[in-house]
Amino acid sequence: MSHLKAASSSPSSAPLRSLTELSEEEQLFQSSIRRFAAEVIAPLVRQMDDEQKYAPGLIHKMAELGLMGIEVPDELGGAGGSFFDSILAVEAISAVDASVALVVDIQNTLCVNSLRRWGSAAQQLQWLPRMAAGMICSYALSEAGSGSDAFAMETRAQRTEHGYRLNGRKLWISNAREAGVFLVFANLNPEAGYRGITAFLIDAGTPGLTVGRKEDKMGIRASSTCEVLFEDCHVPAENLFGEEGKGYKIAIEVLNEGRIGIGAQMLGLAQGAWNHAARYAQQRKQFGKPIAEFQAVQFTLAEMATEIEAARLMVYNAARRKDAGLPFVTEAAMTKYFVSQVAERVASQCVEIFGGNGYVRDYPAEKFYRDAKIGKIYEGTSNMQLATIAKQLLSHPVSLQDR
Repeated sequence: MSHLKAASSSPSSAPLRSLTELSEEEQLFQSSIRRFAAEVIAPLVRQMDDEQKYAPGLIHKMAELGLMGIEVPDELGGAGGSFFDSILAVEAISAVDASVALVVDIQNTLCVNSLRRWGSAAQQLQWLPRMAAGMICSYALSEAGSGSDAFAMETRAQRTEHGYRLNGRKLWISNAREAGVFLVFANLNPEAGYRGITAFLIDAGTPGLTVGRKEDKMGIRASSTCEVLFEDCHVPAENLFGEEGKGYKIAIEVLNEGRIGIGAQMLGLAQGAWNHAARYAQQRKQFGKPIAEFQAVQFTLAEMATEIEAARLMVYNAARRKDAGLPFVTEAAMTKYFVSQVAERVASQCVEIFGGNGYVRDYPAEKFYRDAKIGKIYEGTSNMQLATIAKQLLSHPVSLQDR
C-alpha cells in the first residue's frame, strides 16, 4: 500500500521551541495531507454536501494515502504513526471539509485506538488491516434516551450457546451507512447498571443488524448519521470486545481521546474559515478600497486569529500529553469545550465578513458555519465538558501550573 510517511511516534527527536512548532517529519506529514485536501477533497465539497454522501472512491484514495489507519502498525498495513499524527490529519482535512475529516477522526481516534488497546490479537489481525485498507468502522454508543447519560442504554445483550444475542436501537451513529464493522455497546447485565455494559465488534453484514433512517442534518452532511437496529442479532463469542462488563471503561477512556480529535476538527474548521475570510477581505472592495483596509475588519481578523492560535495550543498540548503517557483528561475536556466555541465564533465572523455573500451557498462561509455547530454537541456536550473539568480539578486540588 502506498501511504504517507507518518511522523515518529515520539513527539520529536529535538526540543521544540513551542507546542505548535512541528518537527521536520510532522511538517512533511502535514503538508502532504494539506496538498491532498486541496487537490482532491476541495473540488468535491459542494457536491458531497448537496448529495449528503462521500464522493465515490474518496475513502479508497484516503486509504491509499494511509489516512484510514494512521496508528495501525506497518506490519498490519497501516502508516505506523502516532496519535498526534492523527490529530494533524484531522486538523488539515477539516480546513477543507469537516465532514471528510470526521471519518478520519472516528476511524483513528476512536476505532483504531480502541482495537489497538483492547482488541485481542486475533481481532487486531482480522480488522486492523481491513480498516487501514479503507473499511470504515462506526462507533455505536448513543441511543434515544442515552445521550449525555451515555450508560442509560437499553440495548441488551444475552448470552447464547455460541455467543451473544443483541436487541435494541442505536441513534445518531456517525458513518453508519458506509461502515463495514461496528463497535457496539450493549448491557449484558442490566441489574449491574453501567457495570453490565459490554462491547462487541459486529460485521455490518451480520443478520439482525440493520442500518436505518439517515438523519437530514444541518451540517457535516456528507457524513451519514443513522439509526442502527439490532433484532436478534447473533454475535459470535470471539467478537466480544474486551471483557464482559468492561464496556463502560472502554467507552469512557476512548471518548476522552476522541474529544481531542473533535478539538482538532473544530480547529481545522476555524482555520479554514479564517483563510477564506482573510482572502475575501482583501478582494472585496467598498468605498474604493478592499475591506481589509478598514480597521474594524482588521481587528475582527486579528481576534479570530488569536483565538485560533490559543485553540491550536490546547489541541496540540492535549495530544502530546496523550502520546507522552501524561494525564490528559482535564486537558481533553478543556480542549473540546474551548475549541468548539472558537470554531462557532470564527465561522460566524467569517459569514459577517462575507456580508450578504456569506449567507448564500455560492460561497463557502455558510457551510463552515453550519458545520461548526456540531462541535459543541457530539462526543460530549459543552455542559458535560464543564462537568468533567470541574470534577477533575476539584478532586485533584493541584494548580494547572503544576501539571
